[in-house]
Order: sequence, then structure tokens, then C-alpha cells
Amino acid sequence: MGPALILLSLLAGSTGSDAQNLSSDISDIISTVNVNLSPILSLYDDIRKYRPENNVGCVNRGCLWPKSGDVVRVPFFISTAFNQDEYQVIRSALLSFQRNTCIHFQPQTTELSYLYFFSGSGCWSYLGNINQPQPISLNKGGCVTVGIVQHEILHALGFHHEQNRLDRDTYVHILTNNTLPENERLFKKVATNNLGTPYDYNSIMHYSKYKFSKNRRPTILAKREPFVFGKAKTMSVTDIIRVNRLYKCCEKYKC
Repeated sequence: MGPALILLSLLAGSTGSDAQNLSSDISDIISTVNVNLSPILSLYDDIRKYRPENNVGCVNRGCLWPKSGDVVRVPFFISTAFNQDEYQVIRSALLSFQRNTCIHFQPQTTELSYLYFFSGSGCWSYLGNINQPQPISLNKGGCVTVGIVQHEILHALGFHHEQNRLDRDTYVHILTNNTLPENERLFKKVATNNLGTPYDYNSIMHYSKYKFSKNRRPTILAKREPFVFGKAKTMSVTDIIRVNRLYKCCEKYKC
């Protein structure tokens, strides 16, 4: 394992006391920003739907970004609404992929399919490549952090939330009695491709223990180890490995 992967693993392995202070959880920041800005749109979840089948694993419908040689070049454009500091945060998130995977982000020129980062109504992305200009909303009021940008980019690359895996019942209890009925759909299992990787409590894509709780009680409990999850600040080693496996980067990068 290279130094960059070790560093990312240490950053992603953030634990701490199991207090009900949700302010530092990426998944809770996303849902809080979304519902505060767009209560009518009910953007509790951060995955926008492009096609009806977009709520399941997108790999089966051909959502991957094209690969040329040994590199996947993903064009992007960053809105001028972001100030210099915000721009650098987004760029740092993009570079974190380029250092550890074959995903290379390049400024958009004439490409018709590209990622467009803008300050919209919350933090959200589409699932996988939709083969047209593709917005990623990073509201300036709370979404512009490296971890949130990585989270939304992973959605755009084709990845769902960790606790929605088909095999999640082996690893977590989902306590839907502690969430509002309208949010139960967000905990449903989907047809994910897990790429031969283990369930990852430290994934940047994992919900927190109290995600969407209606009564300050847990909505997710780990079955195997009683530690805090959903606290990742940046991509885990497994997040990176999955990108490399999905996009067949294994000859050059760790898989």
C-alpha cells in the first residue's frame, strides 16, 4: 500500500465518542443543507434521478465514463460563482482521485458530456455518467468540503451509498421505526456491484448512525463491532480500490 493510500486510510478512520452531535458527519451535513435549502424538493437524499432505473446500480445500464488507453478522462467545469478558496477545495478533491486512481479530470473544452460544479440548492449529484452536461450541486452554504465533493463525485462515477448494498443485512441493522415513513425508501437495498470488496464502515459513502432519525435514536447499528461509523472525512482505502476495480485501473494502481 502506497503512502497516499495509507494517509487516506488514516484520515478516513476517524472515530471518537458515540455522541449524538451530528454536525461533523458528512451524510448529515448533506441532508441538513439539502432540507434547509429545498424543503419542497425533499432533497434529503443527494442522488438525483435521471432515468427511472437510476435508483438501482447504474453499472448494468452503462453509466461508466469512457476509458481511453489506461486513463479515464472526465471533463469538468467549475462555476465562477465559487471564490478562490472554494475553487481550490474542489480542485483538491479532483486531484485526490488523480493521485490514486486512473480517473483524470480535465477542463472541459468541446466535450458534450462533462461534470459541471455549481452552487445549487443543496449537495447532490446524478448516479453515473448521464452522457450530457452533468451538474453536481455544491451549495456554498455548506457543501464545499473535500469530503462532500469526493462523495458527490463518487456518485457521478457510479457508486451508491454503502448501507444500501445488497449484502448490508449481514453487517448492519436498519431501524426504520426510528425514521419518518417518507424516509424509509432511502434505506432500501439496491442492486449494487460490490466489486469483491468487503463492507466498509469507514467509507465516505456510509450514512451515520443517526441518519434521518425522528427521535434522536439510531437508524443504523453495526452488527459486528460497536464502533462509530459514518464519520469519514475523506475517501477510505476501499473507496479508492472500488474505483480502480470498476474502471479497470488495477495494472497501475492498488486493487
